[in-house]
Amino acid sequence: MTPIEIISPSDGSTVATRDVATDDEINTCLEQAQLAQKTWMALDVTKRISYCQKAMDWFENNKAILAQGISEQMGRPIQYAQGEISGLIERAEYMMGIAQDALADKPATPLAGFKRFIRPTPLGTCLIIAPWNYPYLTAINGVITALLAGNTVLLKHSAQTLLCAEAFLDAFNAAGLPKGVFQILHVSHSQTADLVQAPSIKFVSFTGSVSGGKAIELAAAGLFKPVALELGGKDAAYVREDANVISAAENLADGAFFNSGQSCCGIERIYVHESVFDEFLTAIIKTSKKLKLGSALNQDTTLGPMVSVRSANFAREQIKQALEQGAISHIDEQDFPLSKEGSCYLAPHILSNVNHDMAIMSEESFAPVVGIMKVKNDEDALAHINDSQYGLTASIWTQDENAMLALANDIETGTVFMNRCDYLDPALAWVGVKGSGRGCALSYLGFAQVTRPKSIHIREAN
Repeated sequence: MTPIEIISPSDGSTVATRDVATDDEINTCLEQAQLAQKTWMALDVTKRISYCQKAMDWFENNKAILAQGISEQMGRPIQYAQGEISGLIERAEYMMGIAQDALADKPATPLAGFKRFIRPTPLGTCLIIAPWNYPYLTAINGVITALLAGNTVLLKHSAQTLLCAEAFLDAFNAAGLPKGVFQILHVSHSQTADLVQAPSIKFVSFTGSVSGGKAIELAAAGLFKPVALELGGKDAAYVREDANVISAAENLADGAFFNSGQSCCGIERIYVHESVFDEFLTAIIKTSKKLKLGSALNQDTTLGPMVSVRSANFAREQIKQALEQGAISHIDEQDFPLSKEGSCYLAPHILSNVNHDMAIMSEESFAPVVGIMKVKNDEDALAHINDSQYGLTASIWTQDENAMLALANDIETGTVFMNRCDYLDPALAWVGVKGSGRGCALSYLGFAQVTRPKSIHIREAN
């Protein structure tokens, strides 16, 4: 099978080449994971936490070199890359902090003569399939929770970021995890489908595109094994008439353009109350023009390349179609000289005079592109926010908490923010609805995804 080549989006150079696993190597991994799981499960949760903490210490000690790898492989500006490792540690340490309580037996209402409780029980071997856009943050959501719960883990990473999977392996090896508890596999799409169907795989977590999620569901059809899917987004923001307009503009520019817009919960459409529309549009344009498009490895770059020419061209086509349909562009690409046809580099784009008949407002862009629409009131904004095949996050920019909560009740997303966006809080459930997927990661609810309830019913001796 043809080796996997990782191509740098910054300059087109080859970062690394890796062979695809053979069938024998895959079978060996599955066997080792199955053999290790019972012993790992039998460890007290405090011991499992100790192993995981040592792995987090390794990540902390290797931040700089890991950040370099992120920038080389997927193009995030180097000045921001260490933040992903800090985020990985934050999420892992939060889950470690709640693991004992979350995984403890849950007693039933007292009943004379009986002892009854529900015991969270690990599923077995978990397959975690991670994407390239946040190669550490997305992977840790499934990896840390599964391990803490007593499962063994196989990590299959995106072909673009295979070195991040290897870093996970280095971290857990440095922590001294028993053989077979955590392993990685570099495999093709067809091999991934075979892994999903493998009898010893008891749970599958996939983060990626909607089409990828459908392929995973198809592979798992009829097998009655749990599948968690964290898919695409077309995340919306609503700027109310009482919002702090300048703060909203600055934060929403960051939410739209950070990581070159390649975030599942990045802002892709903004609805602004008509009374503050012009002020907001002026402010977000001003903020966006300060971005510096350049190589991910340049210290002053604030907007790196997109992951591939194909991805950049997809966004260019969306923009072109929107302009042909009457949209107005507010960014001059000549201010961003690297932004050229046929390259991974794409200037930030702000479009107004848009509507939901345009792909730019209805289909995921996953690019530094945002459409901005004028709305009349809360009801108008709500209708537009919910007019989407996706439902990951939405954000409301306002000084009225009660108004935000009233809207939140009717917004069809897994998370609703007030005066914040493009963030994942490990204390809260990370969940999508509609085309954004199903399942739940992080928070105490995340442990329910990688365990099954086992009911214990004891009749006490007379």
